[in-house]
Amino acid sequence: METILEQQRRLHEERERLVGGLVKETLHKKSTNREQINSDHRARKLVDRYSQCTGTLKDFYEDKDGLRKEEVQALSGPNEFQEFYTRLKSIKEFHRRHPNEISVPMSIEFEMLSEERENPTEEMQTLAEFTDEEGYGKYLDMHECYDKYINLKNVEKVDYLTYLAIFDHLFEIPKDRKNAEYRRYLELLLDYLQGYTRRLKPMLDVQEEMGKIQKDFEGQWEGGNFPGWAKEATSAMTHAGAHLDLSAFSSSEELASLGLDRLKSALMALGLKCGGTLDQRAQRLFSTKGVPLDNLDPTLFAKSKSGKGGKKDNSERQKDIGFLESQVYFFSELLGEQRLATRENIQRKQARTDAEREDDEEEHFSDSDSDDDDDEVIYNPKNLPLGWDGKPIPYWLYKLHGLNITYACEICGNQTYRGPKAFQRHFAEWRHAHGMRCLGIPNTAHFANVTLIEDALALWEKLKSTKANERWQPDTEEEFEDSSGNVVNKKTFEDLKRQGLL
Repeated sequence: METILEQQRRLHEERERLVGGLVKETLHKKSTNREQINSDHRARKLVDRYSQCTGTLKDFYEDKDGLRKEEVQALSGPNEFQEFYTRLKSIKEFHRRHPNEISVPMSIEFEMLSEERENPTEEMQTLAEFTDEEGYGKYLDMHECYDKYINLKNVEKVDYLTYLAIFDHLFEIPKDRKNAEYRRYLELLLDYLQGYTRRLKPMLDVQEEMGKIQKDFEGQWEGGNFPGWAKEATSAMTHAGAHLDLSAFSSSEELASLGLDRLKSALMALGLKCGGTLDQRAQRLFSTKGVPLDNLDPTLFAKSKSGKGGKKDNSERQKDIGFLESQVYFFSELLGEQRLATRENIQRKQARTDAEREDDEEEHFSDSDSDDDDDEVIYNPKNLPLGWDGKPIPYWLYKLHGLNITYACEICGNQTYRGPKAFQRHFAEWRHAHGMRCLGIPNTAHFANVTLIEDALALWEKLKSTKANERWQPDTEEEFEDSSGNVVNKKTFEDLKRQGLL
């Protein structure tokens, strides 16, 4: 049995070798997407093993049971030679009982890891499980989520290609439609995105990212500016979403002129008691004018609405759904590249004929690893874009679509786009929208064809000043009439009044 000090030495050696293995894994050249994903998974295993060794070492050094301290004292005490010979005797006894025991050095294990990295077997080339549709981390396979989405009530039925573009536009769905079925859809969508991210990017610390997402969500939720869940006005009527504006009525008698049915619908929208005579309903509804819903007399509410527990539970359910949506926003932005590649791949498939699809399927089944084709050097002296078949497109087509012209966008991080079509399309894509959001500018039609950060900020300041000038200004636009019938603005009227000229 190994001593505690020997176990500590072995763990220190293992940690050093793990660090060396991580360095070699990082420096190893990855030419294909498959190799990059497999390398990340191997690195993840090394990191987990390193953390496990560090935790064991920490327990040894804390020495809660005192065994390490006893062993050190035995080696440094007055009978150190006796301790030495006792251990030597136990070692000889062990080898006498096991004469054919072979000690395998730790270096052999890491040499085998290096050999598997340099010359991977067929089994080691598939370290993560992806469906055929996902193409080993190239594309998304969201058909199950799409089926769940189109079966939701009161949502627009769209095709799969459109769904890939709008599945994270959750803020466009009204709050009253976000029910239990919608929550189950969010959980299914989030489960797939999290699982796909763990397979695609195993080195990403998902738990740490979840903490950041929750912190940002709490701040936005408390501030009332979370997308799709903005807080409404504080008056009772607007809070409850009633369609009757009480600001136009100065007394309950004026409300009574609307009739019993109209007053009943307004009271029901507020959750108040809707019975009684016409005057009672009018007085009850008029008492809510300008009063927050929480400050109303509890006796005014109907029995099904008076309890605060139901309101609190509903608020908690809405917050839980909002937190799920914030996670979907994060993962959809993280997987933006795969999302765009998926849409392009589907469009290419839709443009192919049946014969081309059959040929592609035959090529797929004849070669188990499609990434091996990436190692072949394709003759492409003019650096033309590759078509759906992996070969350069014709040069006349290249010139026809203007792909010889490149456009750079500073807002997208100096990303370049080939051709005017791709350049115009990128203004509505996730990368440009994220850049505009980082600048604090809404991605509206005013900023079309604006690619420089300085120009976007200048245009935003100009738009804000223009909107400020268009606002109604009481001092100059509010009109007053004097005793002679002359019409002047508010400022002039007050000056004349102070001078006693009116």
